[in-house]
Amino acid sequence: MKRFTGILVFAALILVIFSCSTGYTSTDGTDLEKYLSPESLQVLTQNPDSTIWIIDVRPESAYNNGHIPTAKSFPSRDVLNRLNELPKSQNLIFYCETGGRAQMVINNLENEGYTRMFNWGGYTRWPYDPVTEE
Repeated sequence: MKRFTGILVFAALILVIFSCSTGYTSTDGTDLEKYLSPESLQVLTQNPDSTIWIIDVRPESAYNNGHIPTAKSFPSRDVLNRLNELPKSQNLIFYCETGGRAQMVINNLENEGYTRMFNWGGYTRWPYDPVTEE
């Protein structure tokens, strides 16, 4: 019974940590906070701004099964190997399944000098039709 309780406490702690990731903004990313709601992000996808990229850091297979319109696929395991494709001057909105992987990517990119980033959180927050083909 103690082991089961310990597992539950650990799982709850992990859930709290990952759920707190949504809405994290890096140093120069405060302008991106206005896209926190699904409604405001949807408006951005319908009227794209070339200075803002939406980045999906889930595995490629998850991206192919459905993603936010206009999102670019940069699986978390590949991001550091693809830095040449992510301009530091670009505003970057990241999401994954729940927000945890997106936050890890943001932390790694901050170490590389990126400052214009926002963690939108999890794809599970997206209530609109996903894109499955482009």
